Amino acid sequence: MGSIRGDESSRGHAVCIPFPAQGHINPMLHLAKLLHHRGFRITFVNTEHNHRRLLKSGGPAALAGLSDFRFAAIPDGLPPSDPESTQDIPSLCVSTSTTCLEPFCKLLSELNGEGPPVSVIVSDGVMSFTLKAAERFRLPEVLFWTTSACGFLGYTQYPQLVEKGYVPLKDAEQVTNGHMETVIDWFPAADDFRLRDFPSFIRTTDPKDIMLNFFLRELEAIPKPKAVIMNTFEALESDVLKALSRMFNPKIYSIGPLHLMMNQIHDERLNPLSSSLWKQDSDCIKWLDSKEPESVFYVNFGSITVMTPEHLSEFAWGLANSKKPFLWVIRPDIIAGDTAVLPPEFAAETGDRSLVISWCPQEKVLKHPAVGGFLTHSGWNSTIESISCGVPMICWPFFAEQQTNCRYSCVEWEIGMEMDKEVKRDEVEWLVREVMDGEKGKKMKEKALEWKRKAEEATAAGSGSSYLNFDKLIQEALLQ
Repeated sequence: MGSIRGDESSRGHAVCIPFPAQGHINPMLHLAKLLHHRGFRITFVNTEHNHRRLLKSGGPAALAGLSDFRFAAIPDGLPPSDPESTQDIPSLCVSTSTTCLEPFCKLLSELNGEGPPVSVIVSDGVMSFTLKAAERFRLPEVLFWTTSACGFLGYTQYPQLVEKGYVPLKDAEQVTNGHMETVIDWFPAADDFRLRDFPSFIRTTDPKDIMLNFFLRELEAIPKPKAVIMNTFEALESDVLKALSRMFNPKIYSIGPLHLMMNQIHDERLNPLSSSLWKQDSDCIKWLDSKEPESVFYVNFGSITVMTPEHLSEFAWGLANSKKPFLWVIRPDIIAGDTAVLPPEFAAETGDRSLVISWCPQEKVLKHPAVGGFLTHSGWNSTIESISCGVPMICWPFFAEQQTNCRYSCVEWEIGMEMDKEVKRDEVEWLVREVMDGEKGKKMKEKALEWKRKAEEATAAGSGSSYLNFDKLIQEALLQ
C-alpha cells in the first residue's frame, strides 16, 4: 500500500453502506478510508438517524474541503427515536430490508447525476437488499460481513439446525436446562462445538422469530456478490476460512484487522475522521498515563448490550472488591428502559483507582501500556482489537455471534475466560484478579501477545496476508 495515490477518481467511485449500528459502521469506515487511500472516490451512506448522531459527535468535521470522500444519508423507515440511544435491532433489520431499497436507488441516481458515476457498491453483509440496486444499475457489488469468520460460519449453519430440528427450540426451558450444551459434531471447523456456541438467534421457540428468519434470508444472498470481505486474518481463523471457501462460490477475502491496516494511511485529512455515534471522552488517556504498566482493568460492553440494575451493581462491587484500578465505560442507555446509576458508596470505595465514563476511543485505550485486562461483551470489533493489542479478556457475551466469539476466545485462541450470564460479584472479583495476577492470566497474556504478533505480520506492508488479500480484492473484484 504505497504512499502515492493515483488520480483521485481513476479507481472509480465506491458507495459504502453499513448496517446502521455502531459495530458495523466502525469497520466499514476503516474499509472506506483504505479504499480512498487507494484512489477510490467514496460516498459513505448512513441512515438519517445515525448521520445526525455522527454530526453531533463531531465525526465528519474532519472532511471539510475533501471533495472525494463524502457522507450521504437515507431514511431507515423507523419512527423518530431517542438520538442518544441505539435503535432496536430487530426493528432495524425489518425496516432496512423492506424500506431502504428505493431510497438507496434514488441516492445512486443522484450520485450518478452529480459527478463521477458509481462504479462499485460495498455493502454490509446484512444489507443484502443492495444487491437488487446493484442489479438495477448494472454495478458490481461486494458484501462485507463485519462478524468474525467463526461467527459467520455459525450463521451459515442455521438452515441445517432448522432442518435437523434443533431450531426453533421445543420450549423456553431448553435455554437453561442443559440442552444448549448439546454437542453439534458436524460443525465444520471446531471440535465439541455446542448449541450454546452458535450465534444467539437460535434461542427461540418461535418459527417466525424476526432475527432467525432475517439471517436465514440474508444467507440466501451470499452466492450473489462478486466477493465477500471479512475483518479477520488467515492465521487466526485459518480452518474457518477454509470451511467457508469450500461452502461458497464468491471468493472470501480476509483483510483484517482493519484498524491495523489503517496504520498504512498517512492522510492528515482522514486520520481524525471518527465513526463514533457518541462523543468520546479522551481524558481517560491522560488518566491511564498516570498508572503503572498492565495495572488497569478495562470494562466496556459495547454499543448495544443492555443489562439489569442488579447486573450493574454486581459488576460494580466485583470490580471494587478486586482492589484493582479500573476504567469502566457505562453508556447512558446500558440499563434497559432506565438510566444507569451507581451507588454513591461505590465511588467512595473505589476512589482515584477508578474512572467511569460514558464512551471512549477504545483502540487507544486497549493499546495503552497501563491496560492489563478487558471485560468485554465479545463483540467482534472489541475482540479483534483486544487480540491486536495483546490484551487477555473476560467474556460476557450478550447476543448475536458474541457467543461464538466467546467460545473461540476461550477455547480455540486461549485468550479469554467466560463469565456466567447471571453476574455475581464474587465471580467478577475472582476473574479480574485471575486475569491480572493469576497463573491462567499469565498464560492468556502470553497467548494474546503471540496473536498480536501474528496480527501485525498479517497487516505488514508488502508481505502480510491481509495486505496482499486487500490488493487482490481491489484487482479481482472492485476494478473488474
